[in-house]
Amino acid sequence: MGDKKDFKLSCSSCSPVWQKNGTTNCWSGDPATAPPRPGYCPSDSGADIIEESYNEYNSDSEDARLARVAARVEGLCYSKTPGSAVVTAKWTRVEDTIALAKLMKWQKIGIATCIGLLAETDNLAAILKAQGLEPLTVCCKAGSIDKNSLGIAEEDKVRPGTFEPACNPIAQAELCNRAETDMNIIVGRCVGHDMLFNKHSKAPTTTLICKDRVLGHNPVAALYGQNFYYKRLQKVPMEIE
Repeated sequence: MGDKKDFKLSCSSCSPVWQKNGTTNCWSGDPATAPPRPGYCPSDSGADIIEESYNEYNSDSEDARLARVAARVEGLCYSKTPGSAVVTAKWTRVEDTIALAKLMKWQKIGIATCIGLLAETDNLAAILKAQGLEPLTVCCKAGSIDKNSLGIAEEDKVRPGTFEPACNPIAQAELCNRAETDMNIIVGRCVGHDMLFNKHSKAPTTTLICKDRVLGHNPVAALYGQNFYYKRLQKVPMEIE
């Protein structure tokens, strides 16, 4: 495969091919009509990894079971049109998540929530209960530890000069571990804190709400706005003070 330092991944570069043809090499079932593989295609450079992963999917492991159930949920979340290739999405992400939990036979669902989304988390917990699942919710500020005790300078607080508890994602994960949750859901955790939660969680974890303070927790809007409103992200280096 060559030096790992030279190993590149650039599947996003196939976007123009997809826009033009409605297909890519990896999405075509007919090699004769498929667009050619670009030089960076991981189907070539990472062929050994792809083969190993498929061997894993064909095993009796829990990862293989999750992969198969996830693929089934992907199919279930669309309505098919008889006699046509047209499909229509019918499930929200909340419904996808419930379907996955039920098909995996997971019962205890941990919810790692931001304190700013307690209302949304309460609504989610009510939905999960109504669907026969058992939600367990854990707030990011559990323990109420002042940021100063973590070595954070006063001026780096959101509101300097006030008591400001630090987020505690490791505790959130370990509390879910102690409760022996079957699956965990992240609701609005900060970037970095979500990583720590994922790292320490024993149960499989999915993100339902991704924290974005400006865009109403809809970060993809910054990508849709690249033709105008957020073009600055491609033109001006961010200043981080």
